[in-house]
Amino acid sequence: MGIARSAARGLVPIGLKLAPQVGAGVVRELLARAISGAGPYRGAVAAARAHLTENGGDRPAAVAGLIERHVRAAGVQGFVTNLGGLVTMPVSVPANVSGLVLLQCHLVAAIAHVHGYDLDDPRVRNAVLACLLGPQGTSALVRSGDLPSSPMGLATSPVHDPVLDATISQAVSAELLGRVTGRRMVTTFGRRIPMFGGGVGAVSDGVSTYRVGRYAERELRVRPSAVRG
Repeated sequence: MGIARSAARGLVPIGLKLAPQVGAGVVRELLARAISGAGPYRGAVAAARAHLTENGGDRPAAVAGLIERHVRAAGVQGFVTNLGGLVTMPVSVPANVSGLVLLQCHLVAAIAHVHGYDLDDPRVRNAVLACLLGPQGTSALVRSGDLPSSPMGLATSPVHDPVLDATISQAVSAELLGRVTGRRMVTTFGRRIPMFGGGVGAVSDGVSTYRVGRYAERELRVRPSAVRG
């Protein structure tokens, strides 16, 4: 618990630094930081390997451990970034979104590595971001024609389409910014209750991260090369 708490608190300054504008470019930077390592978090590959080692190479157990740790961290950062009211929203909302994107990218990227995907592959990176939208978000983009396929389809596509980079990044930014802003407007009504906003933020971000992790586990199925390895 202490590791998750300290890690989550370390995400807050990163979120504040990137808070002024949570756009497609920032989402891409957060993805890169999640994969290479940011703040108290090791890179996604190192985290994945550590969990595999801890669980004797058992992939489902390693993924379960990754999700559990990231859910706890998401709860802490959600609490910290949701303590203020309307006055703090211009900074705290983007900081919350940035921290959540970084955390969930780190989780999904680690799961992808556990399942045998190459995180240097731009197709896999797009699949990681698509997982943050969840099944409903990705399905909506597929129906509208903005995405050609599900995260699994993106990761295993024969070719990389650079146009998708901006499309997916913008969708992630808009989805999470809208979600967090809407929640903050609702919790403002309970601002007279101490810690109310923080509690709602902790639960909401924790649940969201759990769902993203489980979606990534189902969608990014284990590659045959990983099984052979």
